[in-house]
Amino acid sequence: MAVLAVLAPLVAPHDPEAVDPAQIMQPPSGLHLFGTDALGRDVLSRTVFALRTSLAVAVGSVALSASLAIPLGALAGYFRRWVDTAISRPLDLLLVLPPLLLAVALITILGPGALVAGIAIALIYLPILARVMRGSALETASLPYVEGARARGAGHLRVLTGHLVPNAVGPVLVQVSILGGFALQIEAALSFLGLGTQPPTPSLGLMLADGRNTLTQAPWAEVFPGLVLALAVLGFILVGDALRARLDPHGLSE
Repeated sequence: MAVLAVLAPLVAPHDPEAVDPAQIMQPPSGLHLFGTDALGRDVLSRTVFALRTSLAVAVGSVALSASLAIPLGALAGYFRRWVDTAISRPLDLLLVLPPLLLAVALITILGPGALVAGIAIALIYLPILARVMRGSALETASLPYVEGARARGAGHLRVLTGHLVPNAVGPVLVQVSILGGFALQIEAALSFLGLGTQPPTPSLGLMLADGRNTLTQAPWAEVFPGLVLALAVLGFILVGDALRARLDPHGLSE
């Protein structure tokens, strides 16, 4: 799926925005493998470009969330006491808010768009990833090689960057992979509601929103984007399971 999204300009057989009134709602055929939509646009081409957009938002948002959560969780787990309290309490407030409500509130303030949707998704997953990193850091900080580094006079920065974070980040990477699939679903939901990616940029959520209007006349315009979304989410979950077996045998990411 990722390769398909990256190579979208090479893979797509037609211009995803090209409107052809003579090909409106045509069923799948040799010319249009996924059929055409209500404007005569090639569904396969639009699906490939939509996957590219949705994956970019999902992966970018989770990467942003992880880049903030890893240092915050590491600091909280390493220093504990007031540092832990100062970091964990604001994150706990984010954690109790309903995810979609938080996203909708932020988009209402900043306006709809793929960038704002990505930031909203990053905020949703920030406390989750930070808690995973904190728990892993707490366990790693008590291991002999970390205590040995302290005993040898290593400074806090060296202990954190050289010993704690590299050995504690595994469960976070597992969770990042799994949350990528959920981020993809949230991006699709926001775009479906008109709060995420905006036309004319194709997105899986936008395609599902457009396809529902012609579900009885052209079900392929709804079915194929939905199947691609489901397969992409499944791919994230399978990668996460594989990473868990390798990087998180103790189940800290859960």
